[in-house]
Amino acid sequence: MDASASAPANYWRQQIENALLAPVRAMRLTYLPLLMVYFAYGAMGLTAVVESFWIKKDLSWTPAELAALAVWFSLPWTIKMVFGELVDTVPLFGSRRRAYVFAGAGLIAVSFVLLAGAAGGWFPGLRPDKVYVVASLLSVIGVVLQDVVADAMSTEVVARVNADGSARAKAEIEHDLGMVQVLGRLALGFGMFAVAGISGWLAKIVSYQTVFLCGLIVPLISISGALLVKLEPSERRPTDWRILGGGLAFGIVVVLLALSELQYNQEIVFVVSMAVVVWMLHRISGEIEPATQMRMVYAAIIIFAFRATPSVGEGYRWFTIDVLGFDEAFYGTLQQLGAAIAIVAAWMFSDIVTRRPVAQVLLWITVLGSILALPTLVLVFQWHQYTEQVFGIGARSIALFDAAAASPLTQLSMIPLLTLVAIYAPSSHRATWFALMASLMNLALVAGGLLTKYLNLVFPVDRGSYADLPGLVIAQMIIGLVVPVAAILAFGRRVR
Repeated sequence: MDASASAPANYWRQQIENALLAPVRAMRLTYLPLLMVYFAYGAMGLTAVVESFWIKKDLSWTPAELAALAVWFSLPWTIKMVFGELVDTVPLFGSRRRAYVFAGAGLIAVSFVLLAGAAGGWFPGLRPDKVYVVASLLSVIGVVLQDVVADAMSTEVVARVNADGSARAKAEIEHDLGMVQVLGRLALGFGMFAVAGISGWLAKIVSYQTVFLCGLIVPLISISGALLVKLEPSERRPTDWRILGGGLAFGIVVVLLALSELQYNQEIVFVVSMAVVVWMLHRISGEIEPATQMRMVYAAIIIFAFRATPSVGEGYRWFTIDVLGFDEAFYGTLQQLGAAIAIVAAWMFSDIVTRRPVAQVLLWITVLGSILALPTLVLVFQWHQYTEQVFGIGARSIALFDAAAASPLTQLSMIPLLTLVAIYAPSSHRATWFALMASLMNLALVAGGLLTKYLNLVFPVDRGSYADLPGLVIAQMIIGLVVPVAAILAFGRRVR
């Protein structure tokens, strides 16, 4: 074989080798404790199946009400700057990292006990709906706190000097920072995969309260990782009370609005949140060159648009339970398959995603996601009856394909932005920087949650009432394609 013929084969062999070995080559033993924290985050899915079925069977909310609740539950993610400033500047029992992981783990453990009590009838004087709200908020706050610390540590586990004390090359440090984000996504995926099948199996054979109590193993994993992690020293600085105090004041306003009966209180919180986060980002980005600032602004706009797209809501899950007959064990299988595919995709495409422009990555993820969502239409229009009769492909087979195809896209979409954030994180504001950027991205999820609520109000779906579900799914798919593509076309060329 001549050289010209073997060149393409060698090229593709090298690309496949890079894809397979990039995470392995990037892995360091010093990263493992940090990855345990991310693994624990993914393992929170141990109770996901039982929680969904418990809500449908024993609680009273409609899909539209659950979408509105989800907006409130996501708000702690939008004030991560408070946690970030605390982690950066206020030691807890002498620690600015480990002790905060322990505190988060404690909140998560309390939430699991409360959920077990609500499901098991331990609190006869309290409505399960109310206990669920309190437990969910504690869990979210605990996870946010741990996530802030993990984000900060992800920039501090990467060595800045060689073994002989000499400075490492800037390009090497930046690549390692990007690969730590990839490894974090992989650890998250492995956590989801490890518990997905078990979550459905447990929900099928034991009581719901027992499954919630099994969840107590999750905070123990993150505590173990925090005990073992070894970090690069980070710069100490005084507390910026304009960020911490402003964030706390903002949090109080959010709580008061949440407890009020004010119309459009969620929308008001969203607008105020955007203003606060953008102002705080502007304050701490002064250390970054203007060209880099603008690059990150355009990248953030694109990813915001990508993450602000709505979901269908719980009505679709209830449809699959009531009409298609999907049970707890099958949902565990769906989660297991989705987690496995997400790991493979993150592994195979990690090298490409960290080196390609953000706009390019998100464009093909958006288009591919829209195409791969088509099986959902087959199910809601119940065309699976035809495919099963003609091709032997029933509803469960279609659902398996749907879960396998769509699961990796969200994880892959976050890697480019996380890489940029890690590279340009100011040394004295690492936790705050990550927290503010994450707050911005989580505000996109709030926007998506509000859109989900609106869609469920326009196309009402409830237990046993699914006539409007096809229209809901079509509207969600159109918005999910048009909004990100419009942002990419408008700003993509400016992100290099």
